[in-house]
Amino acid sequence: MSRRPITRILLGSVAAASMMGMLAACASGAGPADDRDTTSSAVAPPTDTSQAAQGGTLTLSSSQDPLCLDGHQVSSAALQMLGRIVYDNLVSLDENGDPSPWLAESWDVSDDGTVYTFHLREGVTFSDGAPLNAAAVVANFDHMRDPATKSPLAAAYIDPIASTEIIDDLTLEVSLEYSYSPFLNVLAQSWLGLLSPEQIAESPDETCLDPIGSGPFVVDAYTPGEGVTFDRREDYDWSADYLNHDGAAYIDRIEISFVAEPSVRFTSLASGEFDGTDNVAPQNAASVKADESIDYFNISRLGNPQRITLNTSRAPFDDVDVRRAVAEGIDVEGIVGAVGFGEYDVRHAYLSPTTQYYNADAESEWVHDPEHAAELLDDAGWSERDADGYRTKNGERLHAEFPIVDSATATALNDLIQSQFKDLGIEVELIQLPQAETSERVRAGDFDVTTGVWHTNTPDALYVVYSSDEITDDARIGQNTSRITDEDLDQALLKARQTTDTTELAQLYAHAQERLAELVPAIPLYDFYTPWAVRENVHDALADSSHGVPLFTIAWLDQ
Repeated sequence: MSRRPITRILLGSVAAASMMGMLAACASGAGPADDRDTTSSAVAPPTDTSQAAQGGTLTLSSSQDPLCLDGHQVSSAALQMLGRIVYDNLVSLDENGDPSPWLAESWDVSDDGTVYTFHLREGVTFSDGAPLNAAAVVANFDHMRDPATKSPLAAAYIDPIASTEIIDDLTLEVSLEYSYSPFLNVLAQSWLGLLSPEQIAESPDETCLDPIGSGPFVVDAYTPGEGVTFDRREDYDWSADYLNHDGAAYIDRIEISFVAEPSVRFTSLASGEFDGTDNVAPQNAASVKADESIDYFNISRLGNPQRITLNTSRAPFDDVDVRRAVAEGIDVEGIVGAVGFGEYDVRHAYLSPTTQYYNADAESEWVHDPEHAAELLDDAGWSERDADGYRTKNGERLHAEFPIVDSATATALNDLIQSQFKDLGIEVELIQLPQAETSERVRAGDFDVTTGVWHTNTPDALYVVYSSDEITDDARIGQNTSRITDEDLDQALLKARQTTDTTELAQLYAHAQERLAELVPAIPLYDFYTPWAVRENVHDALADSSHGVPLFTIAWLDQ
């Protein structure tokens, strides 16, 4: 690996190879986007690396504890990296972003796109000895969809499954309710990694703390709040086809410590205490790039940009004019410049430009216009001001609650949002709560403002985040935190799920993005990145082709 920073766009759509030129144009802009490499970041060696050394312990720091290692139960970004260590998937995305064999060595699709027949790889076992067979895959689909699992992600992605049929031990037929265009892509995501069917049946409560997968490493110990360790699985021999690798992983052991403080992760990486770290903070990026002993990766991911989400189900943001006033009134460029240190590109769109069917026209609708924003608030009845400068209506202050995770580390973005809203005359109350309580309030709709991002490797990210079917209810945890409900938007997003016609898909997704710009359920801020770094003693740590996180299946260490 060359001793230079690597900033690349992650391709993850079925048409990614043909879209490279378009993506390069869409990603243009100020700052680091100008010199981005538009090739995939998941290019594996054409054959096993002859110089690879066996053995050693890889030490990593990670910014986030997922609190559960079962990707079927959580939507944590931390599972993207941890899941690749312990789980395998039916499908992978290759270096061009195309669906590629993994545990399914091949598949057939009916002419109408509603029936998938998967032919499974022979000889695969989970680390408890249970075989990978058609029944095991059915057990996993059932576990993802089980209301008791309360899957915030996995169940939504496979919701179109109508039925499954075991044809024989290694052949599975999956029938969909409709032609579901993202199906193969979502099956490649880390959250849909496969668990041992025996563990699902006998010890479902243990899948969070001691999951049993079929991946290249097995969980040795997981201590929530501290870290997790993995040991190499010696009999592993079924890595994804695009990795061109036979046999077990090279590294003996992976030790991951959860370190929330960005400056600590940076200094411990620079000192050599850790071999690598995830989520390099933008304020540390320049120093990491300048260190010749470190390789820096900054992957622009597919899906939705980082955003400010407004709760449309209750006052004050149930009024679209108030939401539009916020969108026009806050200085997004100023916010992004302050939090991104030149590493983030401003995004006024509901899809990342690296995502298939991104609509640049919808982005052009966004204009920073504080004067018009003030007029909108006046027209909405918030025309008076109190002694503190906040807008009022009928004696009530224009007030919004913003639950945030209680942390000793100040979050600049939260403070900037509070300040920007105050300039508009809106009081934002930052309510510090434990992480679990913050999440619960957002899911229950007991908030007014929050922040978030949603990454998935298809434009179906829009359905997951903005379809009214994805509002959290008693059956499952959905990701429509804005709680937006709009029939026109719902129909466009559902129809996009139901067709594979590329012309129709382009039209539907273009319309959905334009409609979102009208509804303003959220205010996009900047592209979503996966910034991580490894020291020069770590070789062939690839960027995973679906998520951009580090992948260690064929990585090796200097001994």
